[in-house]
Amino acid sequence: MKFDNVESGIWSKNFEEVSISSSADNNVQKAYLFKSKSKESKPLIVSLHTWSGDHTQKDDLAELCVKNNVNYIHPNFRGPNCTINACCSKLALCDIDDSIFYAIKYSNVDINKIFVIGVSGGGYAALSTFMKSKHKIKKISAWASITDLIAWNRESNILGNKYAQNILDCTESKSKILNKKIAEQKSPLFWKTPLEKFSETKINIYAGIYDGIQGSVPITHSINFYNKLLSDSSVNDPAKYISDREKLLLLEYRLPIGNFGDISGRKIFLKKECKNVNITIFEGNHEMLTKFAINELLDK
Repeated sequence: MKFDNVESGIWSKNFEEVSISSSADNNVQKAYLFKSKSKESKPLIVSLHTWSGDHTQKDDLAELCVKNNVNYIHPNFRGPNCTINACCSKLALCDIDDSIFYAIKYSNVDINKIFVIGVSGGGYAALSTFMKSKHKIKKISAWASITDLIAWNRESNILGNKYAQNILDCTESKSKILNKKIAEQKSPLFWKTPLEKFSETKINIYAGIYDGIQGSVPITHSINFYNKLLSDSSVNDPAKYISDREKLLLLEYRLPIGNFGDISGRKIFLKKECKNVNITIFEGNHEMLTKFAINELLDK
């Protein structure tokens, strides 16, 4: 799955477009839902659209969920990130939670196997869901994620892409000056980490080494968030963190730091793990390795 392709998907008869009323403001969001045909309860995969997408966006994960006969929902959560109510606002995150409640109510969901996954803006929303969700999430799979809107606004201005203006629109910014207060409120890097969730949620963070050069989100977003989770959980072993030296080597040379094997035939440049959190920097751009991602979620 490539980043931020807003092309609408061709949704087969396996999927039902449903309407879900917000528990926060009664707004009705749309979502695509697949109900497992199994008589036994099955996992739920919550697939989150990219920055500029919505629930209709083409999603390569969808048919893979049908093939694996697991429940799937693809919520809208206030659509593209260009309005104040979108962009991981309280309303948008409430919509994600509401979509999970809906899937549990109308599908045969194993509530101990709820998985949340996304790439780019979807990775941003997946990490934000971990931080704020009311649900017990078994695994988070976050690819090419944005974690700091203040940094990304600056980086997007340098690259000259549309995302700089989108961030301004999401943060009630005036006269092209970023409203940093609201940007922080919408950036999981600045949020209080829910430490009680570490024992119940596995967080898998992925970033392609060439992102930020060929793609739109530097790998530092993923690295800094990984380090934040360790710091907030009082990890004392410096070897578990990605050091400034390691970060600089990755950014300067884009070469592997050690022998870590590969994923889906892509060389791993750096891999770190601590408690229930891990990060993998792999040979790639701004993308998700879709088949690998779903197999990892389902322990295949």
